[in-house]
Amino acid sequence: MKKHKFILSGGGTGGHIYPAIAIANELKQRFPDAEFLFVGAQDKMEMQKVPQAGYPIEGLWIAGLQRKLTLQNMMFPFKLLSSLWKSRRIIRQFQPDVVIGTGGFASGPLLQVANSKGIPTVVQEQNSYPGITNKLLSKKANAICVAYENLERFFPKEKIVFTGNPVRQDLLDLSHKREEGQTYFKLDPTKKTLLVLGGSLGARRINQLIAKELDFLLEQGVQVFWQCGKLYFEEYQHLNEKPNVQVTAFIDRMDLIYAAADVVISRAGASSVSELCLVGKPTVFIPSPNVAEDHQTKNAKAIVDKGGALLLKEAELEEKFEATFADLLKNEGLQKQLSTAMKQLGKPHATRDIVDEIVKLMR
Repeated sequence: MKKHKFILSGGGTGGHIYPAIAIANELKQRFPDAEFLFVGAQDKMEMQKVPQAGYPIEGLWIAGLQRKLTLQNMMFPFKLLSSLWKSRRIIRQFQPDVVIGTGGFASGPLLQVANSKGIPTVVQEQNSYPGITNKLLSKKANAICVAYENLERFFPKEKIVFTGNPVRQDLLDLSHKREEGQTYFKLDPTKKTLLVLGGSLGARRINQLIAKELDFLLEQGVQVFWQCGKLYFEEYQHLNEKPNVQVTAFIDRMDLIYAAADVVISRAGASSVSELCLVGKPTVFIPSPNVAEDHQTKNAKAIVDKGGALLLKEAELEEKFEATFADLLKNEGLQKQLSTAMKQLGKPHATRDIVDEIVKLMR
């Protein structure tokens, strides 16, 4: 019996990388002898994160188009040709059964080549507003796994499968992990814990807000666990000296920190939203306005409109943050209401359902 082979491509941010790793892990569980290859963009975080997860990766010389005329834009045609050529070589040598794209620049040329060779492809779209790469790839993809409803205006309706986003499997049951999380992160079990999430790279405006409001937050009686991102850790690490404050670049055990958290302030990237729906923590979303088509606001609104979270735009923070946070913290009824509504939107079997679609296409 021949070995199954899978290529997965996605990267640039954790929101594209971790879904690909989750899909690979589920495939590996079903097909222990299968071979895997990841394809990412050179010099992006996937070149470290994927090997750390135990998978080989090849890098393409590729980047996105900037909104203004830059040297990088002038180089784009050459990078695209180089990436298409290397993608052809990768696919010819590896001969995958299925190619899976989770978004990001590298998945474009790779899935384009796979489509041209008649190799089945699956696109996994995390956001409520798709990126340009996935919109282009959807025309020839065999299946498009989505996490939000009403995406027929972007993708061929007959190819859409509503699966939800892949999430870490260790988040599926946190009921017995709260005490372990408090111990692991050295948190005071007598205080409520505010978890601040800015995404894998960090969020400048959220970091500025938390630094400015730190004394206010501590006056509310909470302890603050603040993931500021690797780009900002040097700037904010001195605040670790304050009592009841922990600042970190990256969180290695998301299951334990979610279990220990009582309230969350977060960006609204697709992976964060999906994880928070699964764990059902009362959340204030502060979406980044600096992303394509303002998709983070759309991600957050999809939850807020169903009563699952609160939303503050960056422009509203000066005026509304303190009142919003104080009201949430003292209103346990609201916390319970948000938690219940959010959990109903979770898709705990998303990874399994996506892999079911992949298996249907295997040759």
